[in-house]
Amino acid sequence: MPIEIGFAHCKVGTSEARISEKTTAEDGKLRISILAWGSLVWDRKDLAIGADFAPAGPWLPVEFCRVSRDGCLTLVIDEAFGAPCITYSALSTFDDLEAAIENLRIREGMPNREGVGFVAPRHRRQSATALARHPRAVKTITEWTSAQGFDAAIWTALASNFEEKTHTSFSIEAAIRHLEALDEETLGSALRYIRQAPAQVKTPVRDAVNIRWPSMQ
Repeated sequence: MPIEIGFAHCKVGTSEARISEKTTAEDGKLRISILAWGSLVWDRKDLAIGADFAPAGPWLPVEFCRVSRDGCLTLVIDEAFGAPCITYSALSTFDDLEAAIENLRIREGMPNREGVGFVAPRHRRQSATALARHPRAVKTITEWTSAQGFDAAIWTALASNFEEKTHTSFSIEAAIRHLEALDEETLGSALRYIRQAPAQVKTPVRDAVNIRWPSMQ
């Protein structure tokens, strides 16, 4: 399975870890930005960053359109339904791309690294998984990374699974119906997640939640 693609060609059957290691070994230490728009901003856990996240990342289309294991709706990049929002950036304390990717994978509880998007413009490398899921966002991130003087950027590149989990096409109305069907405890958790999202993350689902549950604002 291809998991990294060059800007001009595809590398097939090579692990992200191996390629990341090669990048570092050949070219030295990297300045790596971690991009965030959801819980990473307020709940970093063991994510290794040198300072708090700041709203200085690229504008990306995000929406609450992924269903988590407990039924909450979480934020992901989605080029079909996402609203353009300013994202957050923090410098990873790792200067090795492999280590930074692994650190983010662990923080997000991912079983493998496929869900971690990355670009390394100077080395003309990028995640094939992220490119398949949100190609325009990858282009935006690549341009931002170069403009900001970073050697690489990494982010959570999970896709929307709303239709798979709910057997319903995603829409604002469908998202509200999904939340309404949750038990009281899970709904409370889901609403807290939405409320805690950075103020810059203004999406149609967030607006609809504020209308449907105004007493929770």
